[in-house]
Amino acid sequence: MATTSFKKERWSLAGATALVTGGSKGIGNEAELSRCQEECNSRGLAVTVSACDVSVRADREALAARVNNVGTSYLKPAVELTPEETSSLMATNFESCFHMSQLAYPLLKASGRGNIINISSAATSLALPSLPVYSAAKG
Repeated sequence: MATTSFKKERWSLAGATALVTGGSKGIGNEAELSRCQEECNSRGLAVTVSACDVSVRADREALAARVNNVGTSYLKPAVELTPEETSSLMATNFESCFHMSQLAYPLLKASGRGNIINISSAATSLALPSLPVYSAAKG
């Protein structure tokens, strides 16, 4: 029984502030976040969604979770991707997640319960010819 309690406490984000990137479309867009909030609330989970201005220091000081959700792609075969497009996809889908996690580390550690959550994609386990770099970066 103590193990179950420990797991609930360890993985709980109750009262925590989480930084979620990738809010312009997909599961990070406002409509989807509202839907997720409603679903969580209907299951008895208290979730609040709000926008944050990352240029305001006070909005960045309390952090217990970092959610790497960002992801973008060019829908074309690998042989048609330019080096610039490939670099852009890797910078957005992989490097930004890694770098933001590094930057968040001091705040996550200070919270005493820091979590990093990486949102992947089903595309990482499928052979989709139009999403080769996206699949590699999100995997």
